[in-house]
Amino acid sequence: MPASTASRRTAIAAFFVLALALAGCAGSGGSDRVTVDPDPDKPFVLEGVSNLTEIAQLTGPDAMNDTAAVSVAGTDLGSMTNVGDKTFFFFGDTFGERDPESIGGQGEFWRSNVAAWTTDDDPSDGIDFDSWVTDEIGLAAPLIEGDHDANGAGGEVTKIPTYGFAIGETIYVSYMSVRFWGDPGAWDANHARLIVSRGGGESWSPVEGVEWPGDSNFVQIAPARVTDDGADYVYFWSIPAGRFGGVQLMRVPATEEAVEDQAAYSYFAGVVDGTPKWSSEMADAETVVGGTIGELSVMWSTYLERWIMTYSDAGNAYIREGVTPWGPWGDAIELVSGVDYPGLYSPYLNPRYATDGGRRIHFVLSLWGPYNVFWFSAELDRAG
Repeated sequence: MPASTASRRTAIAAFFVLALALAGCAGSGGSDRVTVDPDPDKPFVLEGVSNLTEIAQLTGPDAMNDTAAVSVAGTDLGSMTNVGDKTFFFFGDTFGERDPESIGGQGEFWRSNVAAWTTDDDPSDGIDFDSWVTDEIGLAAPLIEGDHDANGAGGEVTKIPTYGFAIGETIYVSYMSVRFWGDPGAWDANHARLIVSRGGGESWSPVEGVEWPGDSNFVQIAPARVTDDGADYVYFWSIPAGRFGGVQLMRVPATEEAVEDQAAYSYFAGVVDGTPKWSSEMADAETVVGGTIGELSVMWSTYLERWIMTYSDAGNAYIREGVTPWGPWGDAIELVSGVDYPGLYSPYLNPRYATDGGRRIHFVLSLWGPYNVFWFSAELDRAG
């Protein structure tokens, strides 16, 4: 990259980060924060979405990125975590070779998870990956490999990353250990745990002593950094294994020491006399969004001045707005139709990729048939 281009991108990135901070927008990492307003009486303002656009295919054959060079022919998910001027994309089960007629997670050279990163800050034409986490010969490498036991054998089939977040330059990724893939949208997990990188994402290790049971509501997460009553936290909107549970909420102080201490996590246990209550007991957690929520993503929208949540349900992708992190949450609004995009799932957001004053959101979307990740955008329609 020419020096002038690098300088220009650095200046743009610095300005964008400053603008987000001033606007109060928070992502999965970096210095941005949302200050939580507990007032539940603000009106809903999201009336719908419009101008849905499929921009690019990010992975696999015919993608805008040469993923064959790192032996990625098929993959899914792609949740995003911002760390400084980098954004990491965390993918699920990945295959280096796939028959052109394959559907879903099939193929050879199976890795349970891989990651790419980018400094591309223009989402309008897709996302160019700068590089990948690679092995010694330059192929995409697992951050932490699954055991690859046979499905139904009672062991571990794979380790699927659900989302990442950052504390300073330290990167954490939550993953679920899948024991059994069942009917479409149904699977059983052994547990959810964390891995950590203190080396810029190049090397990863398990976080010992932090774990959620596989039958709990905290197997898949969507994190955001917030300031609540003067203290900094990571909030996690969480669902069970599969796509058939509601959303519960937990939080942890935004320090490495707390993140790596199971006792530091607390669970939203309802509102009493207008004040949210947090419990150290997971059993006290209350559901904040009911229904059957598939892989979810949550961010603060500076355009709406509300929280927004995206997820998949019954073959479609939906978006909701939230007045506070624990609600009330508005009705589900269709974001992407499964009729138009069969086999869709995992619509993941990133506040770094909101443009036009936050009105246009950009997001990844997985499609089961080609078993690859695509880049979309849509406009938020605000009342008034």
